Amino acid sequence: MKLKNPLLALFILLYGYFSAAAQEQVFVHPGLLHAKEDLERMRNAVAEKEEPVFSGFMVFKQNAVSQFTYQLKGPLPVVGRNPTVGQGDYDADANAAHQNALMWAITGDKRYAAKAIEILDAWSSVLKSVTGRDAVLMAGLGPFKMVNAAELIRYTNAGWSQAGILQAEKHFKEVIYPVVKDFAPFANGNWDAAAIKTVMSIGVFCNDRALFERALRYYVNGWGNGMLTNYVINEAGQVQESGRDQAHTQLGIALLGDCSEIAWHQGLDLYAYAGNRLLKGFEYTARYNLGNEVPFEHTLDRTGKYEHFKPSTQARGNLRAVYEQIYNHYVRRKGMAAPFTGQAAAKLRPEGPGNPGADHPGYGTLFYSRPAEHSADKPVLTPAAPGALFAEGSAEHVKLSWVASIGATSYTIKRAVKAAGPFTVIAKNIAGEGYTDKQVKSSTTYYYRVSASADGRNSADSYPAGASAGLPSPWKTAPVGAGLFAGTAQYDGAVFSLSGWGAGADSLKDAFQFTWFDLAGDGSLTVRYVPQLSSQFTRFGIMMRESLHDNAPQASLWVYPGKTDQLEAPAWHTRLLSREATGGVAKIIGQTGPLSAPAVTYGRLTGYYWLRLVRKGALITAFISYNGTKWREAGRFTTHLSGSLLAGPAIASGMKNSTTVRFDQVTIEK
Repeated sequence: MKLKNPLLALFILLYGYFSAAAQEQVFVHPGLLHAKEDLERMRNAVAEKEEPVFSGFMVFKQNAVSQFTYQLKGPLPVVGRNPTVGQGDYDADANAAHQNALMWAITGDKRYAAKAIEILDAWSSVLKSVTGRDAVLMAGLGPFKMVNAAELIRYTNAGWSQAGILQAEKHFKEVIYPVVKDFAPFANGNWDAAAIKTVMSIGVFCNDRALFERALRYYVNGWGNGMLTNYVINEAGQVQESGRDQAHTQLGIALLGDCSEIAWHQGLDLYAYAGNRLLKGFEYTARYNLGNEVPFEHTLDRTGKYEHFKPSTQARGNLRAVYEQIYNHYVRRKGMAAPFTGQAAAKLRPEGPGNPGADHPGYGTLFYSRPAEHSADKPVLTPAAPGALFAEGSAEHVKLSWVASIGATSYTIKRAVKAAGPFTVIAKNIAGEGYTDKQVKSSTTYYYRVSASADGRNSADSYPAGASAGLPSPWKTAPVGAGLFAGTAQYDGAVFSLSGWGAGADSLKDAFQFTWFDLAGDGSLTVRYVPQLSSQFTRFGIMMRESLHDNAPQASLWVYPGKTDQLEAPAWHTRLLSREATGGVAKIIGQTGPLSAPAVTYGRLTGYYWLRLVRKGALITAFISYNGTKWREAGRFTTHLSGSLLAGPAIASGMKNSTTVRFDQVTIEK
């Protein structure tokens, strides 16, 4: 008997349904770093020579790349970082595109618009590839400027041709987006943050709600260092990179600030998420860089590579041009206190460029200075649909959380048992940004949508989210190994997301998080690894074992990070293991590798990878695949495993922190 495949049976339905749902929500344009009201505010302040905006404008105007006489350094068909290929040329042109687009929007001089269009058309027609070990970082920085330029030019009647617009959309989605779509969970958090904001911006420019939500959901519930609460790690405001150096720390929180400004223009209060955690990160960082002492918590990051014991003095006091935006939002928009951020902003005023290269936009005095009108408290005619809806299930309930809609006074919760609905209202007048659905049936997958209300006006429904109330039948999960912390296993209707600790299975005693079903006789299990995992110390696989005892007989196929002389680039390979008797050693029966592209690039598991384990009588056979259609045998052996077995995926972190691994296309055949 072939049991239902959780992805293959639902993916097409989910994709079509979620795509249709996305069409119900409309983006605000221009709506990245600069909204229509921002452009009007800057334009009026410059015309009236209001300070400090006018001084900020003069700094901006005098910059070399703000000139309509700027000479392009590109385009190039390939750019790259580590090794460098045209990075400086691309970043300079990206800065010029963004700054000329803004000069056009502020001055109305079409020569600036023409220059921005020239740059956008040139690069979008020629650039085909972003390469190198650090490609994801490069694609997260300079292209953000390009997308901002495109957003401004497209939505300010600058005279950009429809062909140019469509070419830019295609370029951003087919050249830039594939490089950043899975973010950078293997790196320090500023890499993740750069990718998040660029995916968000592409989503807005291309009117693609799925892309926008992908980034927004990773910001609040991702598994890398760039998730907000993984980056600003505690209520004190300590940042994941505070012990590394102050330059990267300031950059990382600034990149997350850019995400919040984009979300704000789309009607979402990402700034306020997790109790204004972003502000706490800025206050902590500004406080330390202004010469004050700060508390510090010993930390090991999500990758397991970066451990810090004290705040770094490297680049301490070298303030970057990142504080005006945060000061003006929390103090001028919201009327909150941000004393250290305010001091840092004052020291830099008027802010200059966000050097080096295209690291950050900078120029916050021009971009963000505003009167203390507390515009956030103004009535919102119709609130935006809530963002980043997240559902987390257990056998007793499903917990929902979301990013607040600006101006919303209450929320309505809708639920369905099928992705396509019908959806039924299950709760109204919810005051906060969370709800616990206790009326659930264990092992049932539910789908949710949330709408916001303000003064009787209702938003569109949120982008949907699914969760199973406990794992769907026949799945169960538990840690294997004495004293091991219990991990988690979630299923959203398409993907299994597993988190856990442990060293793995290649020893006398196993230690990992195991998710299984009962396999009474012959059968097979197939899974697809979904990139990317949160640590390169992670090992994961699929197994069949007689019990949950840590020394039980088992057969397993693992993807394993072999040691190399480069911590950043393990030698990923597969291991077929067997423990024939209780208490015996898990022996390596077969080994393949190292894995290569498209599964592995530069030592990182950046692509999909399939695993299959087959039991037929006493014979265990393992298979691996790079595409799910062409399979290679990874080994076989005759086993003494007998009776009903526990079969399923296993994950281990290989370090002191937990890891997160995701699987889809999970297929059971009996």
